[in-house]
Amino acid sequence: MDQDSHCSAERELLEAVSRITATSTTSPPDEEQNQPKAEMSCQVRKENLEKDDLQDSNASVSPNSSMTTKELQEYWRNEKRQCRQVKLLFEIPSTRIVEHHFSKYVMYKIIILQTGSFDSNKSVIERRYSDFERLHRNLLEEFSEEMEDVTFPKKTLTGNFTEEIINERKLAFKDYLRLLYSMKYIRRSKKFIDFLTKPELQEAYGCLRGGQYTKALEILLEVIGLQERLTRGNPVSVVPTLCAIVVCHKDLENPASAFEYGEKALSCLRVHTSHRYYMPLLETMITLAYELGKDFLSLQEKLDEWKAKKDPIRVFTLKELAVREYVQ
Repeated sequence: MDQDSHCSAERELLEAVSRITATSTTSPPDEEQNQPKAEMSCQVRKENLEKDDLQDSNASVSPNSSMTTKELQEYWRNEKRQCRQVKLLFEIPSTRIVEHHFSKYVMYKIIILQTGSFDSNKSVIERRYSDFERLHRNLLEEFSEEMEDVTFPKKTLTGNFTEEIINERKLAFKDYLRLLYSMKYIRRSKKFIDFLTKPELQEAYGCLRGGQYTKALEILLEVIGLQERLTRGNPVSVVPTLCAIVVCHKDLENPASAFEYGEKALSCLRVHTSHRYYMPLLETMITLAYELGKDFLSLQEKLDEWKAKKDPIRVFTLKELAVREYVQ
């Protein structure tokens, strides 16, 4: 073979190798090509959510450099506790029939228990069929693929108040909640968390706006435990509730209890100093610390530091912020 033929053959071989390499790097494997579109879409959703989780995690585990050693130790203890997954169980032990004016419906008593815990960690709420139906409809809008195999008990034209139908629905709703909670992206969704907490929070804030601080505090203390367990990976979401508890205790002249819950709220905001509750909470905590004879200078320093970084704008007081929550 002459030199020109040899070079030509060598070039053809290199071109063939290049084509094979390009094909293998740009074409997905057969399994991916044959993967159903719904599964691919679900996978994209999960990858995006996991990416968001990673970003949230990176943001939450970046402690403020101005923290003291004691604050850092407490911060990391809280982070470790948050990393442990909390598992909840749902029981529907009883129902009651409500007759209101011209309507009649069944209220299902839902007990939410933390696995491996005693009764002190249980939460008790009540929901009716239409509440479950609304939850199902809302979840279908966002999680249609995940909800494909989730069955929902259909409404019947007659017999809705017979013992047989009520018992069937008790079991069906128990399994329904258990199945929803087993799906990570659903149990973390705002729609699922709102179903379990929003009616009670709306009632509590209504009492707060009406000056019924004792009743508001009673409801808020009931719901905060469940809310914390449901939003373990996102502690900032419970700040409004903690601050509402601070407002109630303060107006009921329980400064020590108000300060205790204020510290919890501040610990949630250590790396979220731009949060709308941060400055009003600091101002309230300074007042409470002064009243209790506690060190308020460190709080004042944080407040002054925050003011130096921000443009001077009108900021609501803690109570003003609280009464604006859940206003339709």
